[in-house]
Amino acid sequence: MKIEEPDLAGSYTYADYMTWRWDQMVELIDGKIYKMSPAPTSTHQKISGKLFLIIGNYLMGNRCQLFSAPFDVRLPFSSNKKKDNEIITVVQPDLCVICDPTKIDERGCLGAPDWIIEILSRYTSAKDLREKFKVYEETGVREYWVVHPTEQTVLIYVLEANGKYQGILKPCVRTDKIVPVTLPGLTIDLGFVFPEED
Repeated sequence: MKIEEPDLAGSYTYADYMTWRWDQMVELIDGKIYKMSPAPTSTHQKISGKLFLIIGNYLMGNRCQLFSAPFDVRLPFSSNKKKDNEIITVVQPDLCVICDPTKIDERGCLGAPDWIIEILSRYTSAKDLREKFKVYEETGVREYWVVHPTEQTVLIYVLEANGKYQGILKPCVRTDKIVPVTLPGLTIDLGFVFPEED
């Protein structure tokens, strides 16, 4: 099945997603198609690269594994619904850490990663702050970071026992050093992550 122009009002599953051959990458959230932004900016890539370097070095020899986009994360809303034609959410986070190796297969990740980092762009900010926030919360992603390259801030959300995200009261800024809940032995210096301002 080749779809030239997706029906944005349609509802699809991962089984449909696997048949598509488009030039542009897409994500599937609650059965709805979302086109991904054009190629990331150089600032986006620098931030992503530095975070990957810091986290990846820390995870050397650790059972947790780090992946970067493009990497399919299939998020079933129920442990009973894991078949391709039952999964209606497939996302490609900028970065994700998965500590349960049974969730990883040759097609990506099946189930919620422990930690997801999304780096905002002009085209994805609404999706990352609304649709993805909701789906990450509902499917049990333990920790969700939203990185704002222009403002040089990080918003951190941690899943509480009630299944709802609790946000840190204020954004973390360039002068902060932060410790992820998922990897409490790791300290991330945002002064290294964010490029120097001109």
